[in-house]
Amino acid sequence: MSYGTLAKLQPDREPIARQITRALRQAIVTMQLSPGEMISEQDLARRFGVSRSPVREALIKLSEAGLVRVLPQRGTQVVKISRSSVEDARFIREAVETAVVREAALKARPAMKAELSANLTRQRRAQRSSSTEAFLELDEEFHRLLAEAAERPSAWQMIEDIKPQMDRVRFLDMTKAVPRNAIIAQHALIVDAIKAGDPAAAETAMRVHLSEILRSLPELAAEYPDLFEPEVQTAARARSA
Repeated sequence: MSYGTLAKLQPDREPIARQITRALRQAIVTMQLSPGEMISEQDLARRFGVSRSPVREALIKLSEAGLVRVLPQRGTQVVKISRSSVEDARFIREAVETAVVREAALKARPAMKAELSANLTRQRRAQRSSSTEAFLELDEEFHRLLAEAAERPSAWQMIEDIKPQMDRVRFLDMTKAVPRNAIIAQHALIVDAIKAGDPAAAETAMRVHLSEILRSLPELAAEYPDLFEPEVQTAARARSA
């Protein structure tokens, strides 16, 4: 296993365990740590130059997010992508973000509308030239700005907790040019509705945007079967939960 691309820690900024959680989550989302891969608490502690305690804390957080699974006597495994978990996360995210954009359409101030437009401009520039990671960061920023425009920052915090189940699928999809085009066009419709002060149109545009993953999910599962849990196994996990 290789941890060479993991983000470096910044001890003066925030708790070490939180930084490790973020670095590992990013590595999992961007497939630097592949679904099914085994990771070692001891190796991670050595890689980050810390004791095993903050690494253990980070792995607990990732386990709670459904991204890793602790296997007794064997170590920790990056969980394969579960289609049902992705669909559940999308369902919850739609409920939250449609409410967010309705409020954004009613509350967004001119400065925030300008920020959303500026983000769209950066997305268009990054459409072909930037890495998938960079484009995903702009997408994240866009949705965070929507929560700020609605004056509901806690809504974005809630979304961050549930969306890791979606993020790996979105990352795989964003490696292709056509989905990026569609994402930008959908984002533009959301911004247009917010600028027009039309909450119904904003809600509709967000529903269309978040339903896109339902189209790509089965296609990606067929294209990358080794990254996904078999449907029989996924169903068995749901029954035993």
